[in-house]
Amino acid sequence: MNDSSWGAPPHTGSQGGYWGPTDQGPVQGAAPAGPAYDAPEAQHTRPMPIVPDGPVPRYGEDQDDDRGAARLSGPLFRDEPPQAQTYDMPQAPPHPAAQQNPEPMPDAPQPAPPPQKKSAGRDLGAAIGVGVGLGVVIIASLFVVKAVFVGVIAVAVVVGLWELTSRLQERKGIKAPLVPLALGGAAMVVAGYVRGADGAWVAMALTALAVLVWRMTEPPEGYLKDVTAGVFAAFYVPFLATFVAMMLTADDGPWRVLTFLLLTVVSDTGAYAVGWRFGRHKLAPRISPGKTREGLLGAVSFAMVAGALCMQFLIDDGAWWQGLVLGFAVAASATLGDLGESMIKRDLGIKDMGTLLPGHGGIMDRLDSLLPTAPVVWLLLVLFVGSG
Repeated sequence: MNDSSWGAPPHTGSQGGYWGPTDQGPVQGAAPAGPAYDAPEAQHTRPMPIVPDGPVPRYGEDQDDDRGAARLSGPLFRDEPPQAQTYDMPQAPPHPAAQQNPEPMPDAPQPAPPPQKKSAGRDLGAAIGVGVGLGVVIIASLFVVKAVFVGVIAVAVVVGLWELTSRLQERKGIKAPLVPLALGGAAMVVAGYVRGADGAWVAMALTALAVLVWRMTEPPEGYLKDVTAGVFAAFYVPFLATFVAMMLTADDGPWRVLTFLLLTVVSDTGAYAVGWRFGRHKLAPRISPGKTREGLLGAVSFAMVAGALCMQFLIDDGAWWQGLVLGFAVAASATLGDLGESMIKRDLGIKDMGTLLPGHGGIMDRLDSLLPTAPVVWLLLVLFVGSG
């Protein structure tokens, strides 16, 4: 292919003629043959490139000599750095093996999840250890000196009042006065032990009066709800606990208190064991979702057996059939007491009343079944074997 085949437009010289392919001067009417770089008067302009008829040369191949060649794509001279590729090349799709599929195929079998073990919800080891420790303290104080056990009851009452009033203030903004409650509660327990039921009622009335007067030292806003909560706390914790001290005054008082404690613990244990293993039907799902009807049957069964044994072997003049009635009553009152405190905790939006006892919660979480059971056991023992 000669130079004229590129179709470059002619260039005019200074005299209006055309430069020919030679350097002999302008020739009129001669065919254009591209610029001559050795002519002294040639214009330093490059012609517009015309796409050739043939295939476009690849990058790096010699497209023409360095005289009058037009750039098509990329550099033509050795001393020019290569330019970036200016035309887009279609990209090949990724290899199927390189595609990742994080989701399993719809028809791929999914591995079955491992079976979940049924949890008790608490640290069982800590709960058992704390329970054994409390039992040792109670038994030692109960059978050594009765007055020491009365002091244990009073301490438990004061701590329980502190937990209850603290949760009421934190969750509801109710400021039940703790000082008159603590002093009146301890006095109530002692009065019940010394003066019996009459002393307990008098101490209860004085404690309620002290709560009303004590709250008057603060602004009147919230007075009614504060004193109402204070009177409720005085009845719920120390007054019900006074019946334990009243049991202790009998000749076989320590054995009566021990029977009361054993039946309550056995009832709770039976409800827990049977409900955890066989529980299917909820007892009161809106109050305590963990309690089941099967657990209640376990509580009744365990408590009735334990009641028959205790009345037959621990209580003077007791009979086994009386123990069956006593065990049934204890299971019912302990369950109601547990549900009652669950209602309080649900209203407050808490799980436990405190954290003083690892594995158990607070003192009030252990007194929930004992407090309403105390007057029931006291009354039935008085009816069955008398108060002496």
